[in-house]
Amino acid sequence: MYNPKAHLKRLVEVHAPSGFEAPVAELLRDEWAGLVDEFESDRLGSLIGIKRGTAPSKSGRKIMLAAHMDEIALMVRQIEAGFLYLHRIAGIDPRVMLAQTVLVHGSRVLPGVVATMPPHMLSAADRKKFLPVDALVVDVGLPAAEVEALVSVGDLVTMDSPMLDLRGRRAAAKAMDDRACIAVITTCLEMLRKTRHSWDVYAVATVQEEVGLRGATTAANHIQPDCAIALDVGFAEQPGVNPGGKLGGGPQLGIGANFHPRMVQRLKDIAAYHDIPWQPDIMPARTGTDAWAIQVSRGGVPTALLSIPLRNMHSPVETLDLKDIERTGRLLAHFISALEEDFVDYLSLLPVSDQDGAGDA
Repeated sequence: MYNPKAHLKRLVEVHAPSGFEAPVAELLRDEWAGLVDEFESDRLGSLIGIKRGTAPSKSGRKIMLAAHMDEIALMVRQIEAGFLYLHRIAGIDPRVMLAQTVLVHGSRVLPGVVATMPPHMLSAADRKKFLPVDALVVDVGLPAAEVEALVSVGDLVTMDSPMLDLRGRRAAAKAMDDRACIAVITTCLEMLRKTRHSWDVYAVATVQEEVGLRGATTAANHIQPDCAIALDVGFAEQPGVNPGGKLGGGPQLGIGANFHPRMVQRLKDIAAYHDIPWQPDIMPARTGTDAWAIQVSRGGVPTALLSIPLRNMHSPVETLDLKDIERTGRLLAHFISALEEDFVDYLSLLPVSDQDGAGDA
């Protein structure tokens, strides 16, 4: 029986930074094997699971669901006296890295700790500053000669953060951004096993989102969908984040220029009909999500964005509520099962008067 929490734990505990996503793709081929009819992959490595609809193949419509499977990480840039100096892969925040445990992916995986100069050795001025990545080193606890034999410049360094159960239905881990949304797609596919739908569903785990939305760009061109829903994480309420989504308050629905107003309205209507709570996420310009790349692929793709509220984004302790994963997956499944053949025509007719703003369901 499908267990969303166990599935999420398996996803976030895989180590697969941008450009090195193969371990997650391999896991997903097993996890999605009974949920989709076939697999494809584009040349960058995005995994595409296809669940066929009931419409005749020559007239079948395609909806693309996209969540990225890469994670932020580090890379060895220099080895000196047995210590490893680092480059960032995407948006690692050096403020939260000091004293973290990491894994160094050399000729064998080595546990390590992120360290820097003791505060006693710093000037009074430097003690008041945040340390840049260049000031951090990884110590694997081995003699320098052994480190040189096991580790090379360019080897990956990932956060060693197994999923932590918190109170209620909340959990914290690395790589919730965006493996939580891979779990949303899995939840949707599980629901669609018991539901008829006429459109073909293209479930995509995209690569290299954190370094420039690359996988979404190539996958959308490969699939040529009639419409798409991107899935990502959004900022949740916590000190310093205002406004933010509420953990457990349901998915955040993107509203802005990146999103087709009629896709947004249909998601609102489906949520209201099935009593699924949602939260508006006002994003007037660039979103920095896969939706941004998918929307402008080929001749243009009507696109929407659903986000999971997340605390502590781009840290080893990204925190969410499992209810939001389940509700978002349910909303997707209901949306897909309600798609009519002529929904494409509905999307192509867009009077200015129909461009709705934010609202509550």
